[in-house]
Amino acid sequence: MASTPRGILRHGCSSVLVFGFLLAGLSAMAQEKPDAAETTAIAQPTGTGSASPREIGGPQKALRISGRIVDQTGVAIAGAKIKLSSKGQSASPEVQSDGDGRYAFANATPGPFQLTITLEGFATQEVAGNLSPAENCAVPQTVLLVASVNTEVRVLPPQIEVAQEQIREQEQQRALGFIPNFYVSYVPNAAPLVPRQKFELAWKTIVDPMTFGLTAATAGIQQAQNDFSGYGQGTQGYAKRYAASYGNVVTSTLIGAAILPSVFKQDPRYFYKGAGSKRSRVLYAIAASVICKGDNGHWQANYSGIIGGLASGGISNLYYPAKNRDGAELTFENTLIGIGTSAAANILQEFVVRRFTPSAANRDPGKSSKGPNPVAKVLGAFVHEGD
Repeated sequence: MASTPRGILRHGCSSVLVFGFLLAGLSAMAQEKPDAAETTAIAQPTGTGSASPREIGGPQKALRISGRIVDQTGVAIAGAKIKLSSKGQSASPEVQSDGDGRYAFANATPGPFQLTITLEGFATQEVAGNLSPAENCAVPQTVLLVASVNTEVRVLPPQIEVAQEQIREQEQQRALGFIPNFYVSYVPNAAPLVPRQKFELAWKTIVDPMTFGLTAATAGIQQAQNDFSGYGQGTQGYAKRYAASYGNVVTSTLIGAAILPSVFKQDPRYFYKGAGSKRSRVLYAIAASVICKGDNGHWQANYSGIIGGLASGGISNLYYPAKNRDGAELTFENTLIGIGTSAAANILQEFVVRRFTPSAANRDPGKSSKGPNPVAKVLGAFVHEGD
C-alpha cells in the first residue's frame, strides 16, 4: 500500500474534526427547538375548557356611569345627591353633582343599575339603566321637578289682623296706669274695625273694674247732693243711683260705640292729632265730637255718637224717677251736654292724657300722616296747620 503523505493526513484530520463539531452543534439545536406541530398545538389550544389571554391575566377596563342634572329651566343643579344601586353590589356608593350639575361613578359594575337623585325642595327622581361590559354609560340629562308644597290658606283679610293687633295695643292704654283709655288711636291711619271688634272694645270698657269704680263714685256724689231725689236716701237710694249710672254707661257705650257704628260703618275711636299749632289741635278736638272717620277712611258727620246720645237719654227715662223726667227736652239737653263733654275730653286727649298714658304707642302722628289733615278740610278756613 502506498503511503499517504503526512501533510495530507494532517489536513484530512482537521476536516474530520470540523465536520464532527458541526454535526454536534446541529444535534444540540435540534433537541432545544420543538417541531412545528408541537408549536402549533401550544399556541392554539383546542377544547371547551381553554381560557382567553384576558381571563388568564390581562388588564381589566374601568367602567364609568356619568350624567348631568338640571332644573325645569335647564339650569344646572349643584349639590344633588345621587345614589347608585346595582345587582351584585353590596354597597350603594353616593356622589354629589358639581357646579355644572355633572356627576360620575368610577369602577362601576357591569349590568342593570338604578340611580336615586334627591335634593331638598325637589321631587326625588329615579333613573334606571344598563352598563355594558365593553363601554361606559352616559345617562341622559335628568330634569328635577320642584316639589309640591301643601300650604294652608287662611281666609282672613289682612286688615282684620292688623286692626286686631292695634286694638290689642289700645286695650293696654291706661291713663295714670289705671284709667281706661281704650277709645284713642295714636295711629292716624289705623285699620278700620269690623263689627266684632267694635263690640269687643265696647265690652272691654263696660266690664273694666275702673268702670265699676267710677260708677260707684258718681252714684256717691249724686246721693250726697240728693240728685234724683225720687230715689231717696240710704242703701236703697244709693243702689238705684248706682244702677242708673251704670245703665247710662252700658247703653251709651253699646249703642253709640258698637251698634250704630256697625250700622253706619263708622269708627268710634278718637284719632290723636298731636301735630300742628295749638289752635289747630283745639279745633280738631272740638270738631271730632261731631264728626268721625268712616270705615272707608273718609271723615263724615258722627251719626253714631249723636243718635247714640239721644237713644241713651231716651232709654234713661225708663228708670229715672218720674219727677226727674223732663221728656224730650231733657233728652236733647243731655245730648248737647254729651257733645260738649266729648269735645272737652278730646282736648284733654290732645294736650294732657297722652303724657300720662305710658303704654301709648310711641309715634309722631305729625310725621307719620301724609297729606293735609282731613278734619282741616271739614273746618275749612278755621283750621290752618301753620298757625
